[in-house]
Amino acid sequence: MSVLRVCALAKSLSRRSLLEKCALRGYSVDCCRLCASLRSGAVRRISETPLQLQRRNVSFVIPKKEAAKKRVLEQSQLFDVLEARIQQLRTDIVLDIQHAELQVVKAGSSGRGASSSWGPKSTSKEKIAILNSGAKGTSKPQQSRWTEKLALEKKENHKIQQKVKQTDKRKPTTKSKGSKSSSQILPGTSHKTISAAAKKTIPAIQTNRGCTKLSDKSHAAAYPKAASTASTAHYVSKGKWKDSKIQHHGEKELNPTDNDAQSKATELAEVEKLERRLSQQANQSTSSSVPERPQVDSEERACGDMQMSIRSYLEACVFVGDIDRASHFLLSQHRVIRRRKLMNTDIYNILMRVWAKKSLLHQIGRIFILLEEAGLKPNLGSYCAVLECMGRSPSCTPKVVTRCLKQMQQDGLSVDDVFSQCMFRQDEKDMVLKAIRIVQPDYQPCLKLTTNEGYTSLVQDFYTQRKDHHYPKLVFTQDQLLNGFKRQLDVEQACTVTIPSVEADKPVTKNMAKMRALLAEQRAQWQKSLLQALRETKTILASTNTRDYRLNLYPHLCLLEDREYVDIMIQSVANLPPSGDSLKILAGDLGNRIYTKYSVRQKHQNQMVEKLSKIYCSYTDLLAKDTKEYDVLPREHWCNLEMELTSGPMLQGGETSWPYIVTLELGTCLVDMMVKNLKINSDILNPAQERKRIPVLYHMYTFRSIRQIGFIKLHPILSQMQQEAMETKLTFDSYVMPMLCPPVPWTSVKFGAYLLTPAKLMRTVDGAIQHEVLLEKCQNLHAVLDSLNQLGSCAWRINKPLLDIIISIFNDRGNDKLDVPPPLSEAPKLPHFNPQDPNHTASEKAHMRREVIMAKKKYSEMHSLRMDALYKLSIANHMRDDIFWFPHNMDFRGRTYPCPPYFNHLGSDVTRAILLFAEGKPLGPKGLDWLKIHLVNLTGLKKRSSLQGRLEYANTIMEDILDSADNPLNGKKWWMNADEPWQALACCMEIATAMRSPDPAQFISNFPVHQDGSCNGLQHYAALGRDVIGATSVNLLPCDVPQDVYSGVAQQVEEFRAEDAESGVKIAKVLEGFISRKVVKQTVMTVVYGVTRYGGRLQIEKRLKEIDDFPKEHVWDASHYLVRLVFTGLKEMFTGTREIQDWLTESARLISKSGHTVEWVTPLGLPVIQPYHRTRNQMMKSIMQHINLKINHDIKERPDTVKQKNAFPPNFIHSLDSTHMMLTSLHCYSAGLTFVSVHDCFWTHALTVDTMNKVCREQFVALHSQPILEDLSNFLLQKYCNRLQPEAKNKKYQEYRRLLLLLAKVPQTGDFDLEQVKESTYFFS
Repeated sequence: MSVLRVCALAKSLSRRSLLEKCALRGYSVDCCRLCASLRSGAVRRISETPLQLQRRNVSFVIPKKEAAKKRVLEQSQLFDVLEARIQQLRTDIVLDIQHAELQVVKAGSSGRGASSSWGPKSTSKEKIAILNSGAKGTSKPQQSRWTEKLALEKKENHKIQQKVKQTDKRKPTTKSKGSKSSSQILPGTSHKTISAAAKKTIPAIQTNRGCTKLSDKSHAAAYPKAASTASTAHYVSKGKWKDSKIQHHGEKELNPTDNDAQSKATELAEVEKLERRLSQQANQSTSSSVPERPQVDSEERACGDMQMSIRSYLEACVFVGDIDRASHFLLSQHRVIRRRKLMNTDIYNILMRVWAKKSLLHQIGRIFILLEEAGLKPNLGSYCAVLECMGRSPSCTPKVVTRCLKQMQQDGLSVDDVFSQCMFRQDEKDMVLKAIRIVQPDYQPCLKLTTNEGYTSLVQDFYTQRKDHHYPKLVFTQDQLLNGFKRQLDVEQACTVTIPSVEADKPVTKNMAKMRALLAEQRAQWQKSLLQALRETKTILASTNTRDYRLNLYPHLCLLEDREYVDIMIQSVANLPPSGDSLKILAGDLGNRIYTKYSVRQKHQNQMVEKLSKIYCSYTDLLAKDTKEYDVLPREHWCNLEMELTSGPMLQGGETSWPYIVTLELGTCLVDMMVKNLKINSDILNPAQERKRIPVLYHMYTFRSIRQIGFIKLHPILSQMQQEAMETKLTFDSYVMPMLCPPVPWTSVKFGAYLLTPAKLMRTVDGAIQHEVLLEKCQNLHAVLDSLNQLGSCAWRINKPLLDIIISIFNDRGNDKLDVPPPLSEAPKLPHFNPQDPNHTASEKAHMRREVIMAKKKYSEMHSLRMDALYKLSIANHMRDDIFWFPHNMDFRGRTYPCPPYFNHLGSDVTRAILLFAEGKPLGPKGLDWLKIHLVNLTGLKKRSSLQGRLEYANTIMEDILDSADNPLNGKKWWMNADEPWQALACCMEIATAMRSPDPAQFISNFPVHQDGSCNGLQHYAALGRDVIGATSVNLLPCDVPQDVYSGVAQQVEEFRAEDAESGVKIAKVLEGFISRKVVKQTVMTVVYGVTRYGGRLQIEKRLKEIDDFPKEHVWDASHYLVRLVFTGLKEMFTGTREIQDWLTESARLISKSGHTVEWVTPLGLPVIQPYHRTRNQMMKSIMQHINLKINHDIKERPDTVKQKNAFPPNFIHSLDSTHMMLTSLHCYSAGLTFVSVHDCFWTHALTVDTMNKVCREQFVALHSQPILEDLSNFLLQKYCNRLQPEAKNKKYQEYRRLLLLLAKVPQTGDFDLEQVKESTYFFS
């Protein structure tokens, strides 16, 4: 109970005692619900709440004389209790607060909606006088049972304090911020204080309901224990008690046993010990100037999207040269006071840059005045624009420059910071330097060089000890690399590339020619219609008389040439599937294409292309085979080249990304134009029909699950024309294609991969920026960037013979078994029926409707698969004579992916099979054996055999291997039965060629050999927990033959099933003979990544349906039964894994319940944050429809507890396997190996498999030799338990204490020796 409330009630009671026979005014129950409900020691139930009474306008009652006397007596008894309670609270909690300075709450005046106010201040003496006067004339009451309980509680508290002192006699006191006094944490007490500044500003919340209550925060801050005690007698609606359990809990606290007291004392001592440790760590990190862990400030983000929209609008205006519109818009935003909060200094700097280019210093001065009016301070960008303007002005005097530099110094900014932190475009840097040299002729910017400081212990030696490093060079000359660079630059400048389709080889029929001619004619007409519509729309938007500060799309529709917008729209029609696409997806795709072109145009305008060409030309010295050797990494070399070429624009960033809402609005505007203006004659395919102009696209609504969404669908006439035309050309965005030159190395979060096309280092959901904020604040990401650069440096070429075989099957009708999708002509025909036909019953019609729906679904799936295969094969065929590269980026957990989305080595069996390393290496003495072992691995036949056993098996089937290589389509077709048939065929061809060469050891092989982790997620769990049994199951221990965890689980499940069958369980009998490795594999593999029983049941159900002999009527029951057995078996086999998984899950649950998202840092220093928040709806209004956006990544929303806790264990393990892969890639690169990964599957040449295996195992041991769980525990403690807010309520403190104890209790580990992994043959095999 708060002292504030006690004093307020005491004053109210004393005043009423002077007015015994007068009307008693109603008072707010909020002042003290416990006190107001006590009558003669019993609980009085109130039939109506104070709110209901006030709504009925009841302000007072007139009691009888006897009742009034009795009431005063009861209040006098109650006051004795309150006085005793005040004395106890004074002794329990140290407060820097005096009663004389407390403000007292006056009861609200009568009448509905009357506002409450603060009562007059009174001194302690005045209070005592009032209290005494209130008690005059009444007999001294006997001590009530409440007073006895308070006294008993005080005695028990004293006992607990004594036991705490015995447990830890020397406990340092912790000082609260802003207060000189301090106190120890004791049971039932708090170490929080109210400072002198704070006590003057304790707010009162005034409501329109005639009642006043103190701030909950002030109440809890002053007396957390009082709040806890009062909660035992807290009312819920309609005057009922919350729960009898709460009362029992309160009584238990009042009468604790000695055991309870001892356990509380022990727990409290542990909490205090942890808090002291955290405090010491925080002080050490502060004293050592270690940068604070990156955090996302939700208040900074509050107006983030709107700020980005304003910036993108202004920059678009500036880009098209519409300076008047930009200036007018900025002033209109500035004039509206409530919109100034959306503005920041960078927005004003956009106009400063413009005036700097025009040498108009007085205009920049006016913007400085606007900054001051808005309460903002100029930053480095502001002074950079001023100095640039001075450098461009021929009449600028030294006095003016000196005054500017002095003002910078007063604002805490230095000239060196301008050159190291500002983004320069065109010749801005030269102009700034020119201005500074007016007063400092010898000035040279002090640029920070890359140092070897700040690396984690895992990679410290890698960067500091390079004597044995042999960085590989490419097998191409410098001229070849520069030629590829020029071709790639042309592709990216065009932003699109048109390639021939693999279907072009088909003979052209008369109908195909006719359809192609008709489509070409229609597209010419559509271009004219869309051009006219676009110009009309721009005219309307340019002159729209809306409120000045409203954003519109006019500048965004002027960024490109009109014809470019039209080409993008027409191309989107050609790419639209027959079943249509959602408006949101189509609009987002259109908006992104325009942004990509705009970004490339910006780089041209900023003169970045010329500087990029110069640096890349020098960069090829590091890569080409005909140049000197370097001992630096690609990132380091590129940074050194940029440092040498200081003049001109900066290559890294500077452009503003468009917020998702702007991209969507722009795309929706274009879709609206398309729907309204793209039309076709209705009789184009059937001249007998009546001619009329009909739309090509239809805007309709459909349901996805339970949500209604806007949908854009092709007219069946156009869909038929496109299908029959089978056009020979495909147009793609430039980023879809592999690069024709080595990618630009990632040197920062915002620069790398493509030459001009914008690329993100980290893949995120549209609109989510918390990952980017964390990355930008991160101090050292060099190891992560270098591993991405290494993966992207691998050159590839096409396996032409195999590609030709696949294309022939693709054009012939496909083959589902070989994963080559058939054409749509093989799709099932849609059944036709008349719903009005009386010959069909209702059930028959319903059955036919279901058949139609299934046929449409099948048709849509076949079209999607066919187009996906067409794109991949067409891109591969286009690149068949070229060498190419895949730039890489990563997801928020650190898992790496190639940037080109369709054709890459992460794809299906088909795409992997047609990829070869561009560099060939001799097989060496063991290379041919590795090719044979790799072939057997691809077949999936000998998973439980040793490597020697697999090699012997390959030799026994050599006849089939050679037959497959020589006659793949007409021979025995042995390769078609492999798990990965196309990769198996490619390996057969490589083995055949090598064996027929004069010396297989000298045969130059370009073929990638794979080494796959054995259930890699469980390997990491077993290593984390040092679990011997688990480590044995996943091959961390050396064994003669590989241990197959999937077969082990299947065997255990079969044992459980046999026992149940003997007991008479029906479904166990049905499953006899059907439990296999394949049935349980997917569930076992994914359970470590967080799959639930529901998801596991679906996986098993799918596998059971694939078994032809299994009775389909038992699939449901069997899947439920099996998923239970699989989870039980895994729990028994991996006890350590389950403990760690449970610890991670519970930690995430408590963290997210406290209002935080789960965040951690990988052993390589990569910050990871889970972007799962509660979904909020945002309505985007457009001409076509209002689009309801479901946004679940907004950091202003509370975390989604379920997603946070379920995702933390798998995401944490994913971050570890990505760390292991990155370490392996770095050390393979330093050893001169070619290395590529598909997550936990590592690729290299047959010659270097043994070396890669050695590196892989060493880095796994090095990774898990780190105290990973301990470091995670310390990080989470520092982040989530290091700053409990002083105003936290008692309930929050309990949750904080529970989280603190949980995070500190790292799961115990076993006795497994990690060094044995180095000797394990089947760890990766």
